[in-house]
Amino acid sequence: METETGSPLLAISSIFLFATFFSLDVFLGILGIILLLFCSALVSGSEVAFFSLNYSDFEKLENESDPVSKLILALKEKPRSLLATILISNNFINIAIVILSDFVLNQIFPEIVFLGWAQGLVQTFSFFETFTTAEAIARVIGFLIAIVGVTFLLVLFGEVAPKFYATLNNMKLSRFMARPLTILMVLFGPISRILVNWTNKIEKRLAERTKNTGLTSKEEIDEAIELTAIADAELEQEADILKSIVKFGDVSVTQIMRSRIDVIAVDFRITYTELINVIKESGYSRIPVYDEDFDNVTGILYVKDLLGHLQEDESFEWQELIRTNVLFTPESKKIDDLLKEFQRMRMHMAIVVDEYGGSSGIVTLEDILEEVIGEIKDEFDDDNELIYKKVDDYNYIFEGKTLLNDFCRVLGIDTNFFDEIKGESDSIAGLMLEMYGEIPLKDTEIPHNNFTFKVIAANKRRIEQIQVTINPN
Repeated sequence: METETGSPLLAISSIFLFATFFSLDVFLGILGIILLLFCSALVSGSEVAFFSLNYSDFEKLENESDPVSKLILALKEKPRSLLATILISNNFINIAIVILSDFVLNQIFPEIVFLGWAQGLVQTFSFFETFTTAEAIARVIGFLIAIVGVTFLLVLFGEVAPKFYATLNNMKLSRFMARPLTILMVLFGPISRILVNWTNKIEKRLAERTKNTGLTSKEEIDEAIELTAIADAELEQEADILKSIVKFGDVSVTQIMRSRIDVIAVDFRITYTELINVIKESGYSRIPVYDEDFDNVTGILYVKDLLGHLQEDESFEWQELIRTNVLFTPESKKIDDLLKEFQRMRMHMAIVVDEYGGSSGIVTLEDILEEVIGEIKDEFDDDNELIYKKVDDYNYIFEGKTLLNDFCRVLGIDTNFFDEIKGESDSIAGLMLEMYGEIPLKDTEIPHNNFTFKVIAANKRRIEQIQVTINPN
């Protein structure tokens, strides 16, 4: 029976298709779809156009006085509302395209047309009869034409092509769409405000969760870097730099500064000959200058400023070369903030002050960079200068003033290893004082975890040398 009726149904459906395709309703429907696709293209392209404008583009618009430029600048001030308006408009247009496409497809391809095609397929390919019916095939054909066809039109002409065009002509499209988008922002204002408010609430909750899990995230990043370094031994140095960058914002100035007992500074009352001797012995390019005591630093002397006065006698008033724009920074300041301050003020050295206003030491731009890339040595540094002595694989001798960060790097342990017991201390000597409670005598041993700290040299005021033994067990 299907073989006898397949051809008549196919012929009838073809005649019906030809007749309905040129009807007024179908013509207007197709025209409406084309118009809506054009609108969808403009709205989708405007998203790329507006959000790809850069600083120079906005600067040009500010120098122009035409109304369109002012509208673009006004839209720029409300990026979230603009994006919400674009998305809402695009969704309404796409829904209208789908509804109108369904109407046109039903007019052009009624069920009898799909059934005729299905009968033709069954008649041509008889194996279809073994697992399906003509009615099921008709429904599949209708679904493919309706869904795949409309999706193809929307993706190609409503998304891909306009966004590619907008990338190349962002300013031109932004000017063309400035007025329509301004009208749409007013029209869809209530809906866009609801979306923006919901987005803000979601972002706040996500920010709170991220803040609460910030430490875990850093630990996970650190572990990922470590796994990368293990997988490729050649990346070990790069991995150390990456781990330093991750922890960069957690390091305070007091952890990297040079303490006041190690600072080379001069009193502004000394003679020019004495100053030259200090500069020759130290080899530094910047010398802090104080009045009577290092707690009262009054300026910084740049050695390069003396180059034109090397032939002067002892009566030369070198104090006129002192630069008085001194940067003071608290001990608790994070080094990422200090780096920004160095960049903003174009300075390389800061005087570190404690909570009472006294000078604790100095910190330089080089100290900050070394925290990321490791120790920097120039042609004036002594290659034999060591901050520690390795006795064997399990014993080391450190200066008491050695910073805990440097100590941890030498032993290959995490810089946060002693955070629970170090208190306010930043050196090995300070760590021992925190654990012992007073200045220990020579040969005093203080165990902690798998380390044993032994005082090698000390006086009444400070611990000078410490032997650190690692328990191999």
